[in-house]
Amino acid sequence: MPMTVSDTLANSTRAAHDVGLAAWLGGAMFGKFAHNPSLINISSHSERGKVANAAWNGYNAINAAGLGAAALGWGAARLTEATPANCTDARRRSRPPKTGLMVAAVLTGIANGVQGARLAKQAPDGAVPVETGTKAAAETPPEAAKIQRSIATLGNLNSVAGVALVGVNAVLAQTDHSRPATRRALTRSSSPNGVGQPTVDRLRGRHRRRRPRPGAPEARLAPHPKLLDTTSGDLLRCHLISRPADEPRQG
Repeated sequence: MPMTVSDTLANSTRAAHDVGLAAWLGGAMFGKFAHNPSLINISSHSERGKVANAAWNGYNAINAAGLGAAALGWGAARLTEATPANCTDARRRSRPPKTGLMVAAVLTGIANGVQGARLAKQAPDGAVPVETGTKAAAETPPEAAKIQRSIATLGNLNSVAGVALVGVNAVLAQTDHSRPATRRALTRSSSPNGVGQPTVDRLRGRHRRRRPRPGAPEARLAPHPKLLDTTSGDLLRCHLISRPADEPRQG
């Protein structure tokens, strides 16, 4: 029995993916380019560490939720409407790199959170003397300085993965906008033979309710011969054609 996914569920998971990606990457970029450098305005090195650890540990819950939502949204899509059989060539080519970037983001994000928690425990109340959020001061303990260096590296990798994911999503969104794949929209299934029957029934119901006047042309859905994916055979678009009501049906 093919697994089908409703439009509501598909749209909800996509929204969760995008919002999660924005929350996680936005926080990481703000911390790297705004929060961490601004700590130099605090005169005490230990106070800098206390503020930095309090801020990052406070945002870690949002970071984890955002990263988890982004990963779950993409994982759900891979198992249903984004299976290779339901994708265009462009989307099939993007699956491995996007999956790799998502895995890298999750792993570096988890490792960064663990290291941040370790750094906060190097002094009471997280008051580890630091120069900035990712740079050690002269009086920073060696173990804390080592953790800080790992946090800086992991943070850079995490941000690069996030920016690359946004770029991949943007390219795919533009591709879909320029060349929409009707087959994916209709099936939304993990099986190449699965059909989203509720969607098809709704389309058929709309045409049945529209009763043409006697002798008036009747509109019906038919595949556009010039809009077929010649590589995979996927139907990319349908168009309405008209024929007289008394013309015999074909097929």
